[in-house]
Amino acid sequence: MARTPIELLSPADQERRRALSRMKTIALGALIAMAVLFCIGFVLQERYPAWGYLRAAGEGGMVGALADWFAVTALFRRPMGLPIPHTAIIPNRKDEIGRTLGEFVETNFLAGDVVRQKLDTTPIAARLGAWLREEPNAQRVGSELSTAAAGILRALSDDDVQDLISDLARRHLIDQDWATPAGTWLGRIVETDAQRPAVDLAADTIANWLSSNHAAFQGLISRRLPGWVPKLAHRFVDDTAYNEAVKFVDAVREDPNHPARHAIDGYLARLADNLQHDPTTRAKLEGAKSGVFDSPKVRQLASDAWQTVKTGLITALEDEDSALRARINAALADIGARLADDASLQRRVDGWVTNAAVFLVDRYRHDIASIITDTVERWDASETTEKIELMVGRDLQYIRLNGTVVGALAGVTIFAVAHAAVQLFG
Repeated sequence: MARTPIELLSPADQERRRALSRMKTIALGALIAMAVLFCIGFVLQERYPAWGYLRAAGEGGMVGALADWFAVTALFRRPMGLPIPHTAIIPNRKDEIGRTLGEFVETNFLAGDVVRQKLDTTPIAARLGAWLREEPNAQRVGSELSTAAAGILRALSDDDVQDLISDLARRHLIDQDWATPAGTWLGRIVETDAQRPAVDLAADTIANWLSSNHAAFQGLISRRLPGWVPKLAHRFVDDTAYNEAVKFVDAVREDPNHPARHAIDGYLARLADNLQHDPTTRAKLEGAKSGVFDSPKVRQLASDAWQTVKTGLITALEDEDSALRARINAALADIGARLADDASLQRRVDGWVTNAAVFLVDRYRHDIASIITDTVERWDASETTEKIELMVGRDLQYIRLNGTVVGALAGVTIFAVAHAAVQLFG
């Protein structure tokens, strides 16, 4: 199996590889030590029988070390490259290991009751509130939200937004019937006499205009008189028209039952009825509506308005000192304070989060667990083997050391029992 060059590994994996190499060297050294002891004991046991114990210890240690070396090596590769059955387990069964791991996580971790039990004991809202109420944290969240919002605004297609606005305008403005609701609304206004303040306002406005625009009446009527009429008569006619207009408006303002008011009321009542029942009036309103909202100028106005709003929002979102950013940060800090102090709100938020998490886990736990399975299946077998070996290989080398020690002790024990049996029954 080709090893990844150490410079391509992460710093943590580089340290793991160095630790693994050290442990392999120690385990190999223990095997060599057992071999040396075996050789010494084997040579000297004929002359000095007690050295047989040393030979037995070395022999048992070598057997234990070699057996555990084979077992550990067989997990990751074929020992000595030999095609021995049931070796190189991890690279040969990588996909099955991924499926098993995914099933294990799905069964034991992505279960609704497990998630609910954990979240029920976690004060999510209180912790979030305590963190969010701190101004630096609120500013950090506000900055991230503003960056995301600005990115979304930039990513939006102006043509798509304009089409959406046009579709919404057509659906809710152009295609909707305005005549019937407008007639109904106007009829209710007349029935409740709610139009009187509007009439009063109109009369007051006209009166104020008349008092400030006497000159506007100069020549208004007199210019239509024959040329032989004296100029003094011209002025008299214009002043008379002005004074009559002022008197008429003042009379309307002062008399709640003035005929002009009744005429306006009657006109509004007829208009309300026509808007609901007269096809001609209804058609005129619909035509005027379509002429306004289907006008290219209106569509251009909507486009310009969107560009203005978009540019303004992006500028405000990107400016840390803008009023919008300040309000966002203040709102987040206020939310954090409420979450930290309001026990009732904490319970509601914790309940919402828990229910949402349980719903997502119950509904999508297989899809979530499949991420593990799919990811492991995409991994290269050699790379996967190396990653796993770096993670657990150092600990597995202790098995080789333990096997060496246990083998040596077992060898001595077996030799001692056998020697005692020979002495007793020989």
